[in-house]
Amino acid sequence: MALPIRWHAVESISNLGLSILPAKLILPGIFIIGCILSFAMGTSMGTIIALMPVALDVAMKTGVNPALMAGIVVGGAMFGDNMSFISATAIASAQTQNVTQKEKFKLNFITYIPALVINIILLALYPIDNIVMTTVYEYSLVKIIPYVLVIVLSLIGLSVIPVMLIGVFSGIVLGVLYGDFSLIGSMEFVQKGMGGMEDMAIIAIFVGGLVEVMKYLGGIQWLMATLGKKTKSKKAAELSIGFLVTLLCVATTNNTIAIVTVGPLAQEIGQKFHLARARVATILSMFGTNVQGFIPYAGQLLVAGGMAKVSSVQVMPWVWYCYLTFIFSILFVLLDFPRVKVTEETGYDKLDN
Repeated sequence: MALPIRWHAVESISNLGLSILPAKLILPGIFIIGCILSFAMGTSMGTIIALMPVALDVAMKTGVNPALMAGIVVGGAMFGDNMSFISATAIASAQTQNVTQKEKFKLNFITYIPALVINIILLALYPIDNIVMTTVYEYSLVKIIPYVLVIVLSLIGLSVIPVMLIGVFSGIVLGVLYGDFSLIGSMEFVQKGMGGMEDMAIIAIFVGGLVEVMKYLGGIQWLMATLGKKTKSKKAAELSIGFLVTLLCVATTNNTIAIVTVGPLAQEIGQKFHLARARVATILSMFGTNVQGFIPYAGQLLVAGGMAKVSSVQVMPWVWYCYLTFIFSILFVLLDFPRVKVTEETGYDKLDN
């Protein structure tokens, strides 16, 4: 017999955060909830779709500009797109440079702490009407167990596949226990989730083939020669990788595909200029996600703007977190901090032996 709790995991996390937040901190609270959701889910689009209805309800009660609220949600969503251990973007950046997620996460998190803090402070200082949130937000702590497991297991260093399997199976068990679906019915939701990644997998395979064709025909060598003429230092080499990812994101509006495409070239640049693989992976991930948050025709802004009934261009000025992370991504390169000492283990030379 199913247990009588009707709140799902996403609603439970959102409502838990809203129930404990003071009204004056509701804006940074929405951002933090978005960060937690996106980190646990590993998808920016899924986070935006799940959190926007809640955020718009808050916007209506506080008189906050819906475009601002959409920008806050997009910022929180892009946090997880970059930092989550189960995000396709994070996985692609780490795998293409043969580093662990933990190595990339450490550099990424240290770099983005100032951006997180500044964004939260700015949102806390943003003036809103003094209102009392009278809505009773119900939630189930049990329902958020799969998300907690994903976050905890990721942070302690368990590899991606076991983390995802544990998250899926724990979610299925709870869904069956609480009557959200039957055991057989759960397969429909699993299939929908996997189906959403089919296009990405097929495109990645074709991109891999295209890159090899480019290498055979001399395209990679031409790019390396062109970059080499103007690139004379490690910092310039790292910035060129960030520029290439940014350019492809603007062209394709798909940061995972941009990273998969640039990944092999980033290895070539890394080997030529003796870069650290962990830093290159971090650059791919950072530049591939922050720019995605302020491209007006990217899916994230289009969905958020559509749900808020404003244009994506109106949302652009309010995606503060993405602008801040873009600035700190550049500082990551220019200041060479956090630094990774290039050795046989951390560099690219060993990969060719």
